[in-house]
Amino acid sequence: MSPAARGATDGGAKTAVVIGGSTGIGRGVADAWAAHGIETHVFSRSTPTGPGADRLVWHRLDFRDPAQARQALTDHLPAEISLACYSAIYFTSRREPFLETDDTDWLDQFAVNVHGLAWSLKAVLPALRSAAPGLFLHISSEVVYNAGPNRSGYAATKAAASSLIRSVSQEIDTDEVTFVEALPAGMVDSPGIRARRSPGFDYSGYMSPDTFAPLATELARTRGVPYAGEALVVHDDATWSSVADGLPVSQSRPLRPSHS
Repeated sequence: MSPAARGATDGGAKTAVVIGGSTGIGRGVADAWAAHGIETHVFSRSTPTGPGADRLVWHRLDFRDPAQARQALTDHLPAEISLACYSAIYFTSRREPFLETDDTDWLDQFAVNVHGLAWSLKAVLPALRSAAPGLFLHISSEVVYNAGPNRSGYAATKAAASSLIRSVSQEIDTDEVTFVEALPAGMVDSPGIRARRSPGFDYSGYMSPDTFAPLATELARTRGVPYAGEALVVHDDATWSSVADGLPVSQSRPLRPSHS
């Protein structure tokens, strides 16, 4: 792709940061941006592998180790950032009732899903404001709107994260930074999800991370300006719609009847 053609696709963006971009939805976003010639830095616990990994600049970061995470952001964030995406997430190993939730799992969900987001915002917002407008894309979840049994920690932290994004977006002029949230309409096939499933599980009905590529490309091209302040539901055909036009379907499983 020629520089002129690339500029028409990426809105002039030169550098992007994806936090939590080695797998899952974050990887779909990172690959889409890198494919359009944008220098894309990925901060994550694991190294990106597979097709397209060679186009990504990887930095190790683990929000469960606050000192290491803050140092990684201090040492390795590019000086100029046009696009940023926060897709880091911590799931528990299985769904379980609130009263059975392990304290370590509970704290780790807050460390990654909430505190990590807050530290990342503080780290990247100055550069995004300088890009005028920079884009901050937050990967949200249907659980923000639906809650659900046996997912208390995930629901609480994702709701807090979404509220944080909406609050910060009201403090910064959209001419400086546009904030957009995106979430999948269904379950997404990823290593994190596969670790929670039994051998032989059928993933044919799950979405693929690259379903997010068209939206990521559109947000890079426009810097998210047409979608500022919106939460967008990405569907399995790679189209998207606003949450305002219809809430996403709950992915909660019904509770099994209790036995006395």
